[in-house]
Amino acid sequence: MDQSNQDNSLIFEKELFPHLEALKTFAFHLTYDDSTAEDLVQETYLKAHKFIDRYVSGTNGKAWLFKILKNAYINEYRKKSKSPKTVDYDGVLIWQDNENMPTKGYGDLRQDLFDERMGDEVTIALNALPLDFRTVILLCDVEGFTYEEIAKILDLPIGTVRSRLFRARNMLKELLRSYAERQGYKDFRGLRNKDYNDEEE
Repeated sequence: MDQSNQDNSLIFEKELFPHLEALKTFAFHLTYDDSTAEDLVQETYLKAHKFIDRYVSGTNGKAWLFKILKNAYINEYRKKSKSPKTVDYDGVLIWQDNENMPTKGYGDLRQDLFDERMGDEVTIALNALPLDFRTVILLCDVEGFTYEEIAKILDLPIGTVRSRLFRARNMLKELLRSYAERQGYKDFRGLRNKDYNDEEE
């Protein structure tokens, strides 16, 4: 193995592979199927390995992987819908996040969603959200991505991300209100309350 391949293997092991569990959680909540989620994660790492030369070491590897996984999911959905459209990975994988922002560890929503550990009702409520709204909640409140990172991962204007997150949190609050009251919560603290008042853009 030449030096370049050794360097790429080290980068893959140190900077990309540690995000495996976070990718599994995200993939599961896109698909609701363990087998399909595993396939998505496997495809994500195959694409990442293939295009490792385009990854800039020291940048946000987690966001890079999430973008690849998101587009792998879109391609699979379109394939099942018999649509000829696919995502251009050559274009997708050029993107790099130059801000090396720290990110939270993953949370497996099937076991221990958010810090409050409020039980299966939280998972059920989250999974009841439409996919677009569920996705921004997962990316922001579980995985800790910034608005800017989410905008790049989802290929959306940042104003759309903020608006969608605002609506998603309010939808989730309504779904959980009666459960939270039974548990003695005055508000759903598992999400960031300071963001509830974000104005839609």
